[in-house]
Parts: sequence; C-alpha cells; structure tokens
Amino acid sequence: MMHYLWMFIVGIVVGAIARLVVPGSEHMGIFLTGILGIVGSFVGGFISRLFSRPADGAVIHPAGIILSVIGAVLVLLAYNHFVR
Repeated sequence: MMHYLWMFIVGIVVGAIARLVVPGSEHMGIFLTGILGIVGSFVGGFISRLFSRPADGAVIHPAGIILSVIGAVLVLLAYNHFVR
C-alpha cells in the first residue's frame, strides 16, 4: 500500500514540474496532476526502453525523475492537442 502512496506523491511532483514547463493554463486538480505524473513516468519508461535494455524478467523499465518529467510533458502536450 505504501508503494502506491509513494508513487502518487512522486507523480504529483513530476506532474507539477511538467505543468510548470508547458505553457498555458491547465485546469487540473491535485489528483489529475498525480495521474499525469504517473502516466508520464510510464511513457518515460517506454522511452528509456528504446535506449537500454531492462534487467532480465523486468516488465517495465524504471525511468527516473528526468525521463518521467519528459514523459509527462509529452503526455500534457498530447492532452492539450487532442482535448482542445
């Protein structure tokens, strides 16, 4: 249970950084900002999988904060493009 709480807290931080980087005002609450950060982390993991192989047996590749922010920025740009 603590893993999910920690993942959501880091997702809030990553989502907030992505919202600061992308221009414009997105009307998102703290819950959607956390979801943005979590989805951005998965997108960053898929990007990192293109450049390096994960450990044997790992389903996902850990992205790290920088690639998580990059993934969240890409998700936020796609959200702004398709929703608006």
